[in-house]
Amino acid sequence: MQDTTKRENQFVVDLLIALRNEKFSPLAWVRFLGRSWEKSRSTANANPTLKRSWARTTFLIGVLALAALAISFIFEGPDAALHLLPGFLFCVAWQQSDLFWHLGLNRQTGTGKLLPKVGVANTLTWLRGLGASFLLGRLVGGISSLSWLALLVFLGGAVTDILDGQIARRTQTQTKLGHIADGEADFYLYLAITFILIQNSVLPLWLGVVMLLRFLVPLLATLVSYFLFAHPLHFGSTAWGKCAGLAQCLYFIVILAPGPFALLAHVINLPLLIATLLLLTVAPLAQIIENVPKGEYT
Repeated sequence: MQDTTKRENQFVVDLLIALRNEKFSPLAWVRFLGRSWEKSRSTANANPTLKRSWARTTFLIGVLALAALAISFIFEGPDAALHLLPGFLFCVAWQQSDLFWHLGLNRQTGTGKLLPKVGVANTLTWLRGLGASFLLGRLVGGISSLSWLALLVFLGGAVTDILDGQIARRTQTQTKLGHIADGEADFYLYLAITFILIQNSVLPLWLGVVMLLRFLVPLLATLVSYFLFAHPLHFGSTAWGKCAGLAQCLYFIVILAPGPFALLAHVINLPLLIATLLLLTVAPLAQIIENVPKGEYT
């Protein structure tokens, strides 16, 4: 198992070095993406059970996406559904392609064993991604989202965020795929919620940017190391990061709270905001300090 993982790690490093040596030219990118896709297809074809699991997960996500479009058509009209369709369809297609692309990372943490199924925990993570795709599709389509709708999707995402980790630990199905997908789903969901709050004049632009820096700082550090130095980094969770995530989650819930809870929200808004900003400042720095020295190949 370890030899297989090392070979796959070296394959990624070789691709990155070739991309860098060709100075990131368009042709180099075509070769990079082509060889990566062929590797993904090879992994899927060599593991038919895992491939079928991906197909079932994709079917479930597709059915739920169609249901979301149908609900939008019924309650918001055909014009809103039509504006929602392009962005939503792109996000869902990207999400499922990303899953297929990274099936080789569905390896059990510690043992390196390639698991034969996507699993319940990862499926919950992809459901959170679907909720984020729905909100991002509305943003791209120029459709306003009321606070109650954003809150409903956000709470659903928060529930899956709690459950996927718990289930993965209990079933011993913690994988690098799940770790990466969890971070991506969180980023897309918080990105969508932040822009909706800015769009609805609930959150000032500067504060929204600060909120997103929690994800952008580690992401930019990873991309720089990945493409410029051919050295993928592993950014794991930290205690500071978990506290920052919890504080930001609570702050979003407070400012999205409906009328009956408005008085309570007004009382705790400022102290919660201050705590959130402090934690969001410390968390990315703690993540870099703790995880950059422990960088490992994906």
